[in-house]
Amino acid sequence: MSTTTEELTFTTTDHPTRTAPATVSVPNGPQLPLTGIKIVDFTQVYMGPSATQMLGDYGADIIKVERPGAGDIARNSFPDPDGQDNPIFLAINRNKRSISVDTRTEDGRTVLRRLMSDADVVVSNFRAGVMERMGFGYDELKKDNPGIIWASGTGFGTEGPYSHKGGQDAIAQAYSGVMWRRDSDDAPPVVYPTTLCDYTTGMHLMQGILLALRAREQYGTGQKVEVTMYDSMLHMQMQEACMQLNRGYEVNWGAMPFTGVFPTTDGAVCMVGGFTADPLLHISRALGLDEDLTLRPEFSTKELQFDNKPALQAIFRERFATNTTEYWTQKLEEEGLLNAPVNTLEQTLADEQTRVNGMIVEAEHPSVGTVKMLNAPIRLSATPPSIRHSAPRLGEHNAEVLREHGFDDDAIARLTALGVLA
Repeated sequence: MSTTTEELTFTTTDHPTRTAPATVSVPNGPQLPLTGIKIVDFTQVYMGPSATQMLGDYGADIIKVERPGAGDIARNSFPDPDGQDNPIFLAINRNKRSISVDTRTEDGRTVLRRLMSDADVVVSNFRAGVMERMGFGYDELKKDNPGIIWASGTGFGTEGPYSHKGGQDAIAQAYSGVMWRRDSDDAPPVVYPTTLCDYTTGMHLMQGILLALRAREQYGTGQKVEVTMYDSMLHMQMQEACMQLNRGYEVNWGAMPFTGVFPTTDGAVCMVGGFTADPLLHISRALGLDEDLTLRPEFSTKELQFDNKPALQAIFRERFATNTTEYWTQKLEEEGLLNAPVNTLEQTLADEQTRVNGMIVEAEHPSVGTVKMLNAPIRLSATPPSIRHSAPRLGEHNAEVLREHGFDDDAIARLTALGVLA
């Protein structure tokens, strides 16, 4: 027996004005600030999933919508022995339930409309216009659910010359001016190797959702939340932009004369030589130089120190290259100068500070086993984050979620047989 669109059609009753959910006490479980919040999550790759995982860590019920067979792009981005349940995917999809629904079919779209009819939040990070083409735009969804919060993260927004472009981390770095700024003019622009734009935009997306939830609690209405990678990266440069707009001057914190990365005999030291009354005097002492470099005519003023940065840093590099990282960090500490060894990620994960801060946690995955991952970085003393389950397998919660939304086992079996669920 086939399942028709008509058989899956559902009706909705008028929604009362949405208010904040009552405080929920979870028996034998953690008390979390977002318990009772239901989020239908269409996001994939990094930006959106990082936002929804954070919301899930603090109690929201995240229903992750994935493509049958393929799932989130992150499931297949790196060859891995665990296939679709690889660490790239597991890292940013815990505390979510996965349903795999074919949105190309009317039956699939009907299923999702039912899920969204009483959701608190719907989140996506498709290109501008994709949700609308599926029939899931804000104006459509609010007809059945006036209190819904419709949140979207895109590369550039819905209007303007770049609105048709897809959002990608390195592209946002390039467009926003971030990639152009480097520590010296003769250094070529390079891609920052960590997903700076995705993460920043994801956190802005999360903040927007929380603000909209608070506004609904105050005023009883849902709304649209939109963030873009372009805006997030531009906003990160608030001080630099204000200086450029008002003084026509380009600020580059990495190009400061006393700031740099200097190789040692066994690694490298990052030094930030500001924040003291006479930094060059303290640097001269820390490096064991025979003279106070501030007494040299070419370094006697701040302006000259900037102008003669290459010569100044050549002196620094020569001295740092004569001893170990540990030796120099100790000498710099003695002079009150900010510094750090340049660690690998492996070293940082093994660092005692990482352990003390509780930044590595574990979760059990049904097929992978124990998974180590990073904890949420926001500490709440009364309602801390909770990892209740690891990232889901593709479509793991199809039946569970659909039963919660009024589908009986026969309907679920028919949808599965048709390939609407997989």
